[in-house]
Amino acid sequence: MLTDPIADMLTRIRNAHMALHKEVSVPRSRMKEALAAILKQEGYVEDVVVADGAISITLRYQKGKPVISGLKRVSTPGRRMYVNARKIPKVQNGLGICILSTSSGVLDGMTAHEKKVGGELLCEIW
Repeated sequence: MLTDPIADMLTRIRNAHMALHKEVSVPRSRMKEALAAILKQEGYVEDVVVADGAISITLRYQKGKPVISGLKRVSTPGRRMYVNARKIPKVQNGLGICILSTSSGVLDGMTAHEKKVGGELLCEIW
């Protein structure tokens, strides 16, 4: 039984990058679709294709090295982390992004800060 599907998605992306795979497939959910869309919007992955029961993520490399150098799951099922709009952290001094689940949907840290909404801090990517 899978207890944390978001951590599973991040681990699959991390493992695929370490093995230099071109793409990775994860089971489909609306939360994972939103996370993958933010990764594509911010330029961390090439493409996201949603099929019937899976999301296919084409990974991005630059000069043979993965664009994503680190992924960290912040809020876990056993320890939820919430931040308000003023306390949204900067990841790697602004070189990375954080992703939040807010009342306005799943947003990256900058968009959440601009909209002045806080929420559950899902993960950090750099």
